[in-house]
Amino acid sequence: MKNKKSLLSSPYLIWSAGFIIIPLCMIFFYGFTDKDLHFTWANIASIAEPENIKALMISILLSVIATAICVILAYPLALILAGSRFKNSSFLIFVFILPMWMNFLLRTLAWQTLLEKNGVINMILSFLHLPTLNIINTPAAIVLGMVYNFLPFMILPVYNALSKIDPNVINAARDLGANSLQTFMYVTFPLSIPGLISGITMVSVPALTTFVISDMLGGGKILLIGNVIEQEFKQANNWHVGSGLSIVLMLFILLAMGLTAKFDKEGGSYF
Repeated sequence: MKNKKSLLSSPYLIWSAGFIIIPLCMIFFYGFTDKDLHFTWANIASIAEPENIKALMISILLSVIATAICVILAYPLALILAGSRFKNSSFLIFVFILPMWMNFLLRTLAWQTLLEKNGVINMILSFLHLPTLNIINTPAAIVLGMVYNFLPFMILPVYNALSKIDPNVINAARDLGANSLQTFMYVTFPLSIPGLISGITMVSVPALTTFVISDMLGGGKILLIGNVIEQEFKQANNWHVGSGLSIVLMLFILLAMGLTAKFDKEGGSYF
């Protein structure tokens, strides 16, 4: 039986080796070697260069803002859907994730068309004799693209966590004299923290590493750390520095995931 299970898992092991382990090994190899393949810390230390530090700080700031907006939008929506008496609430969830079936580049390109100076939104505003928006090629446009593309990743885990809460627990809190706010603060929210932490991780990681959104909605004027890494690989053809910066970014992601996991374990003690 064990041999059969091992045989069934072999395609996954091959896939993991080919698309996860081997690429990671290549990144670490290039990240810690120079062009002569000698060991060096210079590629890692290149993160300290002013332009790279600036790109990293902007990336962290915009990803935090986008994640916070996703939490503000997704949590009340998930709370409403979980408490809805609508029989086919799963259909409503399907409606929210339906745009995810469209290609990521097409969704971002659609927002570029909507937000540009002569785009659809400004044409409608001009027709209504209202002030036009000059949002394209700004940090606000990048955050908007992040929120639009990653919001479903926040809604789904939060909704799953809220929908699994036993109604009897809520009723017990009410029977013990807790009002709606107290029930939410001491029962509903603590029980939904695992889903919230999962959503924060699923949004913050791609928001921190993205480069397509900043290219298309930022017009290449706002460099994120993902754009810097892309340029090192594609334009400068310097895989060593690009890999070194990727390792640093990986460390930031692992640190963020570690902090959120720690908060998840201790979340119940805060209430």
